[in-house]
Amino acid sequence: MQFQIDKTDGNARACTIKTAHSTIQTPVFMPVGTVGAVKALDATDLQSFLKPEIILANTYHMYIRPGDDVVAKMGKLHGFTKFPKSFLTDSGGFQAFSLSDNVKIDEGGITFQSHLDGSRHYFTPTKVIDIQHNLGSDIMMILDDLVALPATQERIAASIDRTTRWAQESIDYFRAKQKEGIGVDQNIFAIIQGGTDKAFREKSARELCALDFDGFAIGGLSVGESNKDMYETVAWTTPFMPKEKPRYLMGVGTPEDLVENVYRGVDMFDCVMPTRNARNGTLFTSFGKVNIKKACYTTDVEPIDPECDCMVCRTYSRAYLRHLFRAREITYFRLATIHNLYYYLDLMKQMREAILQERFEAFREAFYAKRGTTTP
Repeated sequence: MQFQIDKTDGNARACTIKTAHSTIQTPVFMPVGTVGAVKALDATDLQSFLKPEIILANTYHMYIRPGDDVVAKMGKLHGFTKFPKSFLTDSGGFQAFSLSDNVKIDEGGITFQSHLDGSRHYFTPTKVIDIQHNLGSDIMMILDDLVALPATQERIAASIDRTTRWAQESIDYFRAKQKEGIGVDQNIFAIIQGGTDKAFREKSARELCALDFDGFAIGGLSVGESNKDMYETVAWTTPFMPKEKPRYLMGVGTPEDLVENVYRGVDMFDCVMPTRNARNGTLFTSFGKVNIKKACYTTDVEPIDPECDCMVCRTYSRAYLRHLFRAREITYFRLATIHNLYYYLDLMKQMREAILQERFEAFREAFYAKRGTTTP
């Protein structure tokens, strides 16, 4: 991986990341393709209408079905899905934790049951790397011990200690495999934990950032804490992260969350919000959210967002989108998903341009003014 900082404006950063499959300009939002597909879209839709340089797939889901060995035989993620750009794969720890009724965490890893058939499995730091080697992702995440908030101080402390031990095991194994010629074009990120406690976040960041990872993520946020607590935690944590490596905030979030966390020094984001909300009738615009289910759009000839240049806004009316949604027409899911993801990806481009021109603060204020609100 090659990484360079192109410009900074305050804490906001415009960077370039080069992997074996693409050149990624940050700030970047990664569409979520959990099972090897962004819901309602295929690789042609992505390349024709959205052009993301990186998307996310999930280790747990690809391991459970169709199996990482199947993906490997089919040309790994790039050959299997026909998406030629970069993939980031989450370690699957969160899914093992959240989707199983019977999870046991010990010093060696996580025991869980498949959400499909109840079969039992054991994820260890080295096993999830082996799975991600089979998947062939450009960026892989390590197994971490995540904690749902609120949590006791004792549980968070245990999480940090275990995450650091697993991180050391992960990086040693990953680098050893690279010396054997396995995963030479892949990269590996660690995940900083610690809840919203500043001392814990600093401890986790200092321990992990001393290790030889290619980038670092902030995990364990957007799990029930307030936006204020999230923003304060990110602002506190990023100064402990290396300036010369990518910074990734996992599972975040709303357009406001993206703006605020770019403002605080984050480079990379992912979230299911744009795709999930699209399917449920919520469309994102420059002026806020549109609930396409509302009767007021029955004969509305306007596009979803007059300022949006996506294929959907250039072609279809709000009235048509509302009709498709109410008819439960499959076409609606595709069109709404294309629009929401285009909005998110374009928002990142606008932020990058504002950083390059050293006018990010003015951009941030204008972003909120269009929504009739003020900066937090």
